[in-house]
Amino acid sequence: MYSRYVAIGDSQTEGLWDGDDSVGLLGFADRLAAVIDQQRPGLRYANLAVRGRRIRDVLDEQVPQALAMQPDLITVCVGMNDVTRPGRKFDRALADLDELHARLAGSGAVVATTTFPDLTRILPIGRLIAGRVQQINHEIRTAAERHGFRLVDLYNAPSMTELDTWSDDRVHGSPKGHMLFTAAAVEALGLPGGNHDWAATGPRQGPPSLRSQAYSQVLWTKNLLMPWVWRHLQGRSSGDGRGPKRPQLTALDAEERQRDRRDAVSDR
Repeated sequence: MYSRYVAIGDSQTEGLWDGDDSVGLLGFADRLAAVIDQQRPGLRYANLAVRGRRIRDVLDEQVPQALAMQPDLITVCVGMNDVTRPGRKFDRALADLDELHARLAGSGAVVATTTFPDLTRILPIGRLIAGRVQQINHEIRTAAERHGFRLVDLYNAPSMTELDTWSDDRVHGSPKGHMLFTAAAVEALGLPGGNHDWAATGPRQGPPSLRSQAYSQVLWTKNLLMPWVWRHLQGRSSGDGRGPKRPQLTALDAEERQRDRRDAVSDR
């Protein structure tokens, strides 16, 4: 079992849309830490993820900090900000991802990583970036096989097509989504109680209708695209001025244990 867990990445690992900045963000990494601590009390946990970060940012800023902590478990989820940015730098981002994976592989820690879901199944605009999603997922799967990483494969999971898995921007996980991500990580890491139930659709769930996909497009435009355009025009990023929410390895406190164990894994 693990005693030193460091999570790195962007907004998904920071926990965006699972809570908010006023009450605090939770997210799958915090939930996973609670599961591990429940099974082996005394876990020390750091979360270095910051919203808006790209692969190069994580490689330069977070990886050195993470490796200096000598963790025995690292989770990494990064790349969607590179996938969605227009321009010709995506090939460079994939090369950076390969370097990132190699650095983590040399740490001696167990590394868990994840593919990205098929956004075309819930969001019409997803077709514009479908090729990039497939490319980055290929790189992630290849790295997992090469380095022996534990892989959470969200791309083909039916539960990832359920609209309530996603927040109002249809890109970040909802609280339910973060619960599913946690359950998927528990399975990938071979922790007690892990199984593949997280990937199944709920009762009476089916593929999203055309109407629901159109509504998702409206929500995506309102809650993700327009804020991004406004920040871009101002030359800003969503992560400007922000640091990691949990920059040091520390034990979970009593309040975190009570809160996170209650909601750590979905009851589906």
